[in-house]
Amino acid sequence: MTMFWPTTTVSILRGTATNDAGDVIDADTAVYTGVLASVMERNRTTIDTQTQDPRVVRTTTMRVAAGTDILDTDRVRDEVTGKVYAVAGVSVLSSPVHTPDLRVDLKYVN
Repeated sequence: MTMFWPTTTVSILRGTATNDAGDVIDADTAVYTGVLASVMERNRTTIDTQTQDPRVVRTTTMRVAAGTDILDTDRVRDEVTGKVYAVAGVSVLSSPVHTPDLRVDLKYVN
C-alpha cells in the first residue's frame, strides 16, 4: 500500500561508461522507467556560521513505493520535467502499521 501521492513518473538510471578521453562518466542507462513517484522541492533558510548572512537552500525529496530497487549510487530522471538528480541517500521510515514508502534525498545535477 502506497502512502504518497504520485506527482510524476521517473526513470532510475544506473551504471557508468567511459568517454573519449578515457574518463569514467555516469551512463544514462535506464534500469526502470515509469516508476510512480512524488518529487518535492522545498526552500529552507539557514544562517551562514561565518558571515551570519541568511542563505536559502533548496532541498529535493522523492517518495517511491516500498521495495523499489533504488541505490544511493543511482540517478533519477523526472520523466515530466526532464530534470536529472543524483541520489544522495535512501531511507526507510519505520511503521508498526504498514510497510512505509522509501524516502529518497536528491541532488539536482542538470
